[in-house]
Amino acid sequence: MDHETIQKRAQAYIAAETDAAFKKEVADLLASATKGGQAEWKELEDRFYRDLEFGTGGLRGVIGGGSNRMNFLVVTRATQGLCDYLIETFPGKKLSACIAHDSRHHSDTFAMAAARVFAGNGIKCYLFPSLRPTPELSFAVRRLGCDTGIVVTASHNPPKYNGYKAYWNDGSQVTPPHDIGIIDRVGKVVEARLIPKDEAMAGGLIEFLDGSTDDAYIAMVKSHLLRPALIKEMAGQVKLVYTPLHGTGAMLFERIMGELGLRVMTVPEQREPDGDFPTVAFPNPEEAAALDLALKLASREKADAVMATDPDADRLGIAVRAPDGSYVLVTGNQLGSLHLDYILLTLKELGKMPKRPAAVRTIVTTELQIRIAEAYGATSHDCLTGFKWIADLMRSFEAEDIDFVYGTEESYGHLIEQEVRDKDGISAAAITAEMVLYWRSKGKSLLDRLADLYMEHGYYEEKGVNRYFEGASGMSVMAGIMAGYRSREPATFGGIPVVRVRDIQAGLEWKAGRVDAASTCLLPASDVLQWWLEDGTLVTVRPSGTEPKIKYYILSRTAVEKGDLAAAKTVSAAKNEAIIADIKAVLAAAASASTAVPAAAV
Repeated sequence: MDHETIQKRAQAYIAAETDAAFKKEVADLLASATKGGQAEWKELEDRFYRDLEFGTGGLRGVIGGGSNRMNFLVVTRATQGLCDYLIETFPGKKLSACIAHDSRHHSDTFAMAAARVFAGNGIKCYLFPSLRPTPELSFAVRRLGCDTGIVVTASHNPPKYNGYKAYWNDGSQVTPPHDIGIIDRVGKVVEARLIPKDEAMAGGLIEFLDGSTDDAYIAMVKSHLLRPALIKEMAGQVKLVYTPLHGTGAMLFERIMGELGLRVMTVPEQREPDGDFPTVAFPNPEEAAALDLALKLASREKADAVMATDPDADRLGIAVRAPDGSYVLVTGNQLGSLHLDYILLTLKELGKMPKRPAAVRTIVTTELQIRIAEAYGATSHDCLTGFKWIADLMRSFEAEDIDFVYGTEESYGHLIEQEVRDKDGISAAAITAEMVLYWRSKGKSLLDRLADLYMEHGYYEEKGVNRYFEGASGMSVMAGIMAGYRSREPATFGGIPVVRVRDIQAGLEWKAGRVDAASTCLLPASDVLQWWLEDGTLVTVRPSGTEPKIKYYILSRTAVEKGDLAAAKTVSAAKNEAIIADIKAVLAAAASASTAVPAAAV
């Protein structure tokens, strides 16, 4: 982008932005750039080479002044587009919205800015007075009968990011056709209509929620616990360490666990909300390093388990104490499998199994859950990645009289209730605590029960390979990789024959080598390829839609012969290594044939 174009875009932003700090950022950069500052021109180009995209889940970007940043102007224009779509979709209806925010920088001011836009469009807005977890926002949308909701958060991204997720009237993130409709309206916004906070409150268009919403949410979470008598009897026998990673989780987590009588020690250095997330590189419970302080506290206190939620408390990660006193991190796939097993086992034991029990998992979540569901007479349904697709299936279950019992995704997302339509780290923590107590009553740990499941169904292990292709040609390189797989169907991965193929973009599924006899795949179109191998392993590849990254998921299955789980783990490791070698060979060939700059695979 040439300097003249950058300057024009920057001046237009300065004229439109009403937040003094963001306006000054750009004005100062522009002044330095016009005096010969090359670094400033480069920085301005990054801030203005595009408009921050309102995608299918909302906004996410680096905080700062500019069209490609999260700021007051971008937030208010995006919210105006959402308002325009609502007014058009529900003509004549008295509309309402609900907004929550997390602990990130500017989250509270962005939340109020969005509320003022709703008010400026005559839409009543219920606003949480302080930070709250994402699942409580989903719950509140349903409880209050709102038409939409927003939570201002960048989830587990680094501190420089913020964003917001948009929700529909059922409490789920927006799905087709609404997501596409909102994106279209956002793109047409020239100026947001917003009114001052005092005027909006005086007119009843902004209302701060009181504690009754918290009370209702907490009561709902506790109502979904399956063995309250067991908790009351054994609560004092288990010790938990918890970290909210400087986010929103502590208030509700501590209150729920306290009311249940459970002993919880919250990591003091990470308890208070802090948008700098000073004690972690990434505030993400999927990252082992994020749990370092919690694990040290647990080791000192000999705690039974460690729990961590991400900044908006929709994800839950755990670690469990092993017999030797060390702590073993439990993956999202493993915890989801343990949850599903415990929920179905308990429903069966208590005689409460519904007529048509159904669980939902994303297409890159372990297939161990299919076998667990089948063992209890339940069905396991798959969907695209993203919890909004789990919510979409829940919506369809209601029309078909199917009984939802559990939903999960590999990236530490879990849902046990229907009153929330997004992943819920708080309720997941509560059922996990109950599950720890139950298996303690049977003389087992969660690790023991996981080993039982592997012995019964086979050893499942999950691996991932991610590769960035930087530069302007990065997206085309990834497109070439996908096209290559489609034109030359792989016969094996790691020497293991492919037996079944699914191309979700084409909407087809077929036996290996028999694309001429393909059947229809009912999932929404998405650029994803999947190969099932002869031994039950599943390999999936998909390019990112928002950055130059291609992602592989290896969900391997290895039979446990003669009860030798250790041997199965050894075989699995060798198999995964061979599959990864095949994948890396394809990535290396793509890199050498392009001008894109590849980053290391992980």
